[in-house]
Amino acid sequence: MPGDRNQYYTRIMNRKTIQQVLAENTASLMALPGVVGTALGERLGQPCITVLVAQKTPSLLEKIPPDLDGYPVEMKVTGEFRAVDPSG
Repeated sequence: MPGDRNQYYTRIMNRKTIQQVLAENTASLMALPGVVGTALGERLGQPCITVLVAQKTPSLLEKIPPDLDGYPVEMKVTGEFRAVDPSG
């Protein structure tokens, strides 16, 4: 049991921040067709990684993991983003 406790504390002390995990995974998530963004979010009062998608598809449900490095991943449907013409 003491060995298990030491492994637990070592794992906690070496855990990446959610910001690090998001930065390390954004490019690969954005490469998935239908993903339009990533963000830090909150689910059930806890931090999570939010993946913004144009629409939920079976392919995205299969490819986007439920967690990354121990942080939960949430998928939010936002539709496509479009730039607004500032000239009106």
